[in-house]
Amino acid sequence: MWGWWSAMRSRIGDLRERRGMSQRRLARESGVSDCVLSKWERIGLERAQLGLVVRVARALGVPVEDLYSDE
Repeated sequence: MWGWWSAMRSRIGDLRERRGMSQRRLARESGVSDCVLSKWERIGLERAQLGLVVRVARALGVPVEDLYSDE
């Protein structure tokens, strides 16, 4: 198991791609910079601000806990 951050990182990219969204579009719709989203999807960050995670979840149309799922 990679831990919660790795699970969140991979789920964001997967959910984004399933919705046919580019990182730029997700950034625009969530108000989170595309640089941050790119880092989250590529290498992750040690810690994420909950407010930003909530924005991304809303833009993807999923509950926040779906971003933390490793399934």
